[in-house]
Amino acid sequence: MKPFVFLLSFFATVHLHAQTTVDVLIKNGRILDGTGNSWVWGDVAVKDGKIFRIGKNLSLPAKKTIDANGLIVAPGFIDVHTHIEGEESKNPTADNFIYDGVTSVVTGNCGSSNVDIKAYLQKLDSIKLSINVATLIGHNDVRKAVMGTANRKATDDEIKKMQALVEQGMKDGAVGFSTGLIYIPGTYSSTDEVVALAKAAAKYGGVYASHMRDEGDSVVQAINEALHVGREAKMPVEISHFKLSGQQNWGRSKETVPMIIKAREEGLDVTIDQYPYTASSTSLSTLLPDEILSDGGDSIKARLARPETRKYITDYMLKKLKKRKLKHFSYPVVAFYKADTTYNGKSIEEVNLLMGRKHKAKEESETVMDMMSKGGASMVFHGMSEEDVKRIMQYPFNMFACDASIRVFGQGSPHPRGYGTNARVLAKYVREEKVISLEEAVRRMTSLPAQKFGFKDRGLLREGFAADIAVFDEKEVTDLSTYEKPHAYSKGFRYLLVNGQMVVEEGHHTGVRSGQTLVPSRSDAAPVL
Repeated sequence: MKPFVFLLSFFATVHLHAQTTVDVLIKNGRILDGTGNSWVWGDVAVKDGKIFRIGKNLSLPAKKTIDANGLIVAPGFIDVHTHIEGEESKNPTADNFIYDGVTSVVTGNCGSSNVDIKAYLQKLDSIKLSINVATLIGHNDVRKAVMGTANRKATDDEIKKMQALVEQGMKDGAVGFSTGLIYIPGTYSSTDEVVALAKAAAKYGGVYASHMRDEGDSVVQAINEALHVGREAKMPVEISHFKLSGQQNWGRSKETVPMIIKAREEGLDVTIDQYPYTASSTSLSTLLPDEILSDGGDSIKARLARPETRKYITDYMLKKLKKRKLKHFSYPVVAFYKADTTYNGKSIEEVNLLMGRKHKAKEESETVMDMMSKGGASMVFHGMSEEDVKRIMQYPFNMFACDASIRVFGQGSPHPRGYGTNARVLAKYVREEKVISLEEAVRRMTSLPAQKFGFKDRGLLREGFAADIAVFDEKEVTDLSTYEKPHAYSKGFRYLLVNGQMVVEEGHHTGVRSGQTLVPSRSDAAPVL
């Protein structure tokens, strides 16, 4: 009887599958499952937001059938380093991410986040984006909440208050703790302070994600500090936008990448992320000494009005410029300057001339200070080596990340990474230059970030996993955004599903906003004692 019962059960299951109507059936695709393995021909069936079945020649009735012949079918991409806060309501369809194959993002990076994580996640749930969102809790905003932008060491009581905010953020759904140690007020913190706060996140299984204290001359010391935090807090480490800034540091990836390799060999779960460009993007304020930027905008403006302070800043800036082996501030380019948007897209050298000043670096430093007095600007900084970009890219535990916000199309002259990071990797570094393979690139965009941040049902094409799926043409996929004309969406992504819903169909955004907030499961959120 037992074999007979078994056969009845087997045929009943087959019959059930045969009769089940799925929401989407993707046929005849080359499936890259996200593991890094080679592609296989096959079909993927989606039902109720999940991957229902994967196989060959699936015969299932479907509400929507996609012929993926000649196309790659992969998990939706996960961008582990973004800054979407403040832009969600402006463009909830998140087109720049969607057209670049991205279905999930991690925000709250570089120490900048909402402090009330519960309220932030509720806000996202009410807005309903086209992408899934997870968030870190940021050190800089936690520190500001407790002690403003004071340039001093935190007291024991202040550290306890900051730890409490971090711990609450983790309980409310943050996936980890981030630092931006190049930014105010993080730059004023000690390593011991960072370790103390990281430990609060580590109790809840969080990741330590760090924009290190320096990415140029002192990069080795900065890497060692990030690794030290991970070891002391006993938590995984993610080093953000791994790079070498400044012409004087070109080639030092031969020194820095082995540091990460060695740390992993010693048992530290450390990974890195990277954007595939030779220019960075951040605030104009990073050109000034840290001590000028404390205590808020009014204090900064007052300091910049003092002749002796301006001379000090000029001397500092000229010394930095000389280290770069440059004669002019040609490398910082204005992305967005609210006080005068006609400067967008122009270098500080060009802005200085437009102001009618002499073509001298000293005068350009004055221009920077004047712009800071009027509220500052977001900038694109050119200053990395293509060889370093490629060498870092070949490291297998390195993810791709745009380090960008949700773009408002046509606004400012932002870094092209906000539109084309993944497409650029697939076009330039996979298809054209063959720096890494397609299978490896997809693994770095999918299962590796999912594993790092604990997204247990994403990052792979597996039955029962969330149906975040990208269908693209590996021969067509291209980044169209450039430094000169940044507002251009990537092409080549034919279909994109987010939680089983069709967000891109035949290359066009459908307007569907099926993204979810991604939070650790309740068991993950329990303290690790």
